This record gives sequence, C-alpha cells and structure tokens, in this order.
Amino acid sequence: MPKPPAVLLPGTGSDEVFVRSVFAGPLHASGIRTHTPAPPSGSAVTAGSLTSLDEAAEDGPVLAGGISLGAHLAAEWAVRNPGRCAGLLLALPAWSGPPSDAPASLAARASADLVDEHGLENALRIATDGVPPWLAAELTRAWRRHGTGLAASLRAASGHPAPTLDELASLDIPVGIAACTDDPVHPVAVAHAWARALPRAVVRETTLEALGADRESLGRATLQSWLQANATAPPGPHS
Repeated sequence: MPKPPAVLLPGTGSDEVFVRSVFAGPLHASGIRTHTPAPPSGSAVTAGSLTSLDEAAEDGPVLAGGISLGAHLAAEWAVRNPGRCAGLLLALPAWSGPPSDAPASLAARASADLVDEHGLENALRIATDGVPPWLAAELTRAWRRHGTGLAASLRAASGHPAPTLDELASLDIPVGIAACTDDPVHPVAVAHAWARALPRAVVRETTLEALGADRESLGRATLQSWLQANATAPPGPHS
C-alpha cells in the first residue's frame, strides 16, 4: 500500500530549500514523496502555509510536518483536519499555546527589529557574526529570499500560537518528533511535553552540531520517531 505524501513547512525566517535538505533524502529512502512549498511572503506566512496544506490534501490524506514554526503549523492543521492528516513529522517545536516569552519568539522579534532598524544586509552581518558557518549560510540565503517581507514574516511567526497540549491530546495519529539537545531556542523540554500530550508520539534527540555536519540527521531522527510511533497500535476505547 503506497504511503501518503509528506508536506513539510519551513521554520521562521527559513525557506523550503532548508526543509527539503533535512527531509527529502530520508523520506525518499522510505518511499515517501515529499512536497516542500515555499513560505508565503510577509505577514501571510502562517495563513498561507496552512492553505498549502489544505491544497496538498485535496487528493487524500497527507503526512504533515516541518521545522519549528512549520511543526507548529502542521500540528495546528492536523487538529483542525484530523481526517486529512495521516501523521505528523515535527522537528524542533518551540512552544505550546501562546508564545509568551518563548526563546524562539523572542529571537524572531529581535531579528525583525534588527531588520527594521539596520536594513536586511546590515542585519544579516550582525545576526551571522560568530555563528557557525553552516547557519550563517542558511540565514543569508533564506533572509535574502524573503526580501522586503522578512520583518513582517518574523513578527507574524513570533506571535502565532502553537497548539495547546490539550489540543495535541485530541490527535490519535502517529507523530514523530525530533529535538536538539544543544538548542536553547527550541528547548528539548517542549518536544517531550508535546510527546506526553500526544496519544501516539515518539521523540528522538539529536544535536545542532550533527545538523551542521549533516542536514539529514534531523530528518532521519524525525522519520525514525514517526516510524516507531506508526508501529504502535492506536489506543483502544478504554485505554
């Protein structure tokens, strides 16, 4: 029986190039087709990404997922469309419910302020100073591709609520989650809280150091978690 296609969404200020580099190889090796829509421009990034999932599921259920904001939006879409989602592939969830003072939200707001105050190129120079070369390269490409809509996109992402733990508890689909133990912006504790709330979820841990050396390391961890969760029988009516 063919596996449903996967639709993967990028994180805040990121792009489909990065999310494809993380997921496409591991999913292809498992016989899963991958679709990575480009992030909509500016403040339309959240609503537009949810629309991309709607469109992708017109021909049947899909695996939904993504990185950071993309993971939040995929889970939000699944809560709204449980019959159209065959499972979730979630890398680096950053908060539950309203963002409040979550590190990823604060970082996105600070980046938006930086772009507004200094312009894109100067903001990039400041933001990439001292960061690992692989991350500097990813930021440089993605931020330039967002162009004039970058600051608005960052602000929209920073204020968008993730699903609450109660909402996640309503999903009886297999969910694979990956977290990086050395990532303070996407705390491992959030990934484990999501997994505890979800009826059928598995977490695997990796590192940003591994991601820098091999983009697919994050995708493999997420996929392996999903495969393990998929092998677990759904909860019975009295479980």
